[in-house]
Amino acid sequence: MVSQQYQDHLVTLLQKIEEAEAVVVGGAAGMSAAAGYNWYQTDEVFLKYFRSFADKYGIESIFYGFYYRFETREERWAYIATLNKFVYDSEAGKPYLDLLQLLQDKNYFVLTTNQDTQFSKVFPEEKVSTIQGDWRYYQCSSRCHDHVYFNKEQVEEMYANIEGTRIPTELIPTCSECGEDMEPWVRSRVFLEGSFFRSELMKFQAYLTKNKYKKILFLELGVGTMTPMFIKEPFWEMTYSLPGAYYVSINPKDAVVPQEIRGKGLAINEDIARVLQDALKEKDKTTQ
Repeated sequence: MVSQQYQDHLVTLLQKIEEAEAVVVGGAAGMSAAAGYNWYQTDEVFLKYFRSFADKYGIESIFYGFYYRFETREERWAYIATLNKFVYDSEAGKPYLDLLQLLQDKNYFVLTTNQDTQFSKVFPEEKVSTIQGDWRYYQCSSRCHDHVYFNKEQVEEMYANIEGTRIPTELIPTCSECGEDMEPWVRSRVFLEGSFFRSELMKFQAYLTKNKYKKILFLELGVGTMTPMFIKEPFWEMTYSLPGAYYVSINPKDAVVPQEIRGKGLAINEDIARVLQDALKEKDKTTQ
């Protein structure tokens, strides 16, 4: 049975979306987990793609595998190719599709720390800023030059030639400028914060500059406490300082509204997939 508080939260969420002249979505790992893509645990999705690595190396999750110290480059790149292939093959999760329907005809923008391209599969690229990288691109590991490279063709070739848990040495991506190995363009100690990274930031900054003094909704989805400085804390600060701002956080564990913005915020501590699905149903009922 649906509680009255939950129903009230749905009504408030829809009301704030409807009233908003601008909506900034902040999406993180919890959003993809709600879609069935949990990068931090062993599940059926993980075993479908990574079972050979789990069996041989004891790797327990997608992220754990990326940081695992493989003994050879050929093994590491076999894992990276498998990870990239998983990203390309994964269908857009239902919470992302539901979110798109909820924001239909709205002036919105998406800021995400996710690197799994789920937002980019559903929303126009010009409306998405990937500020922590994107698995579809490689960079030089030594950062010898300022460029990132779309990697789909390389990924398909590497993945098709995996033998066990290795790829042939000649298929390891190397930099055309310095000869060093390439590296996925995702947050790491060698993450390239060059022109491509700055362009992702500028997209968001341009949107914010244009819309920050409107009635603006900051909608936070699945943002935890591991890296609050990228989405959570800036959303709190902007909600506090901007007169027309309102903040909604949806997260089964980490949804919280600070005391300073208590009158301008709502925390929904429920499953993101359920909330977005129920909100969409509620919206459809009111428009019929």
